[in-house]
Amino acid sequence: MRLSLSKLLHLFFIVSILASCARRGTPTGGEKDSIPPILVKSLPINESVNFKDKKIKIYFDEYIKLKDVKTQLVISPPQKNEPIITPVGTASKFISIKILDTLDANTTYVYNFGNSIVDNNEENKLGNFKYIFSTGTYIDSLLISGEVTDPSVKESATNLDVMLYEYDSTFTDSIVFKQKPRYIANTLDSTLFEITNIREGKYLLIALKDANNNKVYDPDIDKIGFVKDTITLPTEKIFNFSIFKEIPEFKIIKPKEVTKGHLIFGYKGNPKDLDIKISSETPANFKSEIIYEVDKDTINYWYTPFEADSLNFSVSKGDYFEELTTRLRSSKLDTLKITKGKGGNTLNLIDTLTILSNTPIINIDTTLISIIDQDTLNVAFKTILAKSKSKLYLNFDKKPASKYTIDILPNAITDIYEMPNDTLSFQVSTKTPEDYGILNIEVVSAKKSSFIVELLDSKDAVIRIGKINKPGIVNFESLDPGSYFVRITIDENNNGIWDTGSFLEKRQPEIVKFFDKLIELRANWDITEPFIVE
Repeated sequence: MRLSLSKLLHLFFIVSILASCARRGTPTGGEKDSIPPILVKSLPINESVNFKDKKIKIYFDEYIKLKDVKTQLVISPPQKNEPIITPVGTASKFISIKILDTLDANTTYVYNFGNSIVDNNEENKLGNFKYIFSTGTYIDSLLISGEVTDPSVKESATNLDVMLYEYDSTFTDSIVFKQKPRYIANTLDSTLFEITNIREGKYLLIALKDANNNKVYDPDIDKIGFVKDTITLPTEKIFNFSIFKEIPEFKIIKPKEVTKGHLIFGYKGNPKDLDIKISSETPANFKSEIIYEVDKDTINYWYTPFEADSLNFSVSKGDYFEELTTRLRSSKLDTLKITKGKGGNTLNLIDTLTILSNTPIINIDTTLISIIDQDTLNVAFKTILAKSKSKLYLNFDKKPASKYTIDILPNAITDIYEMPNDTLSFQVSTKTPEDYGILNIEVVSAKKSSFIVELLDSKDAVIRIGKINKPGIVNFESLDPGSYFVRITIDENNNGIWDTGSFLEKRQPEIVKFFDKLIELRANWDITEPFIVE
């Protein structure tokens, strides 16, 4: 059957429309999903009372994932046996909790998931989601809140555990070393905390930077903070306090051989007044040097080697006493290496030239050391050997915009092994005073106290330290142009150092404060910055 031309055109038009409708178009996208998952229901229902179940299911309106749930989830009161929570690593529309612990009677439990619940596509967080139930007839509803800071660091301290211990018949101060708290919360990614669903009563409030996440205090590795006064709930008070690292009880660690004639002792606590004596028989020419490493819990014991399979030591500090033995196996002896100290080839006009040694320096022959200026004239100098005997200072009058050549000939320096140095020659130069800047820090305070003022660079390294016995101005001269931070310690006992706190002695650490802005210093600037210490 033949179709007319008009019918063919009509048929072609219909087929074209159908083909156009069937053709897949290019997606145009849309607004990015920014809505977090929404709770649909839970079995048993959230905030159930007379709770007796061992399994919980929590349903959401979309597929979710659990992200970092082991570190984000905080269960209060803590449980001895952690529950099994699924799914892990896969997406699901529900969370399943299998309780493995025996629950306490008449207790409100809080499962705070923190920021661990995220949707599957965009990982939008369901922040601070809590599942709550009570094994009693009602849900406890009291709460406390506040802020915990770490004054020893410039950045905000996060992920701190904040804990409540109930004052009952079993309470002692040592409970924090042995048992988990009654209630617990975590600051997560801020410094603020809130502990909810607490029963009425009296409590000890502490905070931990819990290194191994075991929810008990280990002074060797954890930082602690505490509120000295008893917390009585209900209360409307806001609790702000800080954490600190205690000095642990002193203990020496068995020495280890590094190389022939070189041992290291590790230790915990304060080594002040520590006495280390070798109890093995030694030859007549025996020498030894004990050197503490700065900012490390390590003691270097250098000695002139002799034939022995082992060495015996007696270690004492007050009532502490211990006998230690270490076996000797190494046949390698350290070779003396003399180098110039840090600072490159530029020597600040207020600094002293430093020579470094990798082994203790025992003897110095100044006739084999010379300093010559740019006019080829000899410059008078004095040598000062540091207490560590690993640093030799060459002190001389330095002139602005000058160059100096330092020559250290063989046998100028001899170490504990009676090894002499090789030839060392280098040049240093000085700048003009105008190449540097001056920074004056004015401490403004009503406190009748001494202050320790520290100048830090952009990497938080201490550049200069100034001490004053009352509020006033600390001058930092001949500073390289750059960026600086300021840290001030309120030195209440005027001993020139920061003193930490003690939990058992209920002693808070000395207060440390950071200046709230970065200070920019340029060449030939002389600026004064006020620092208010309240």
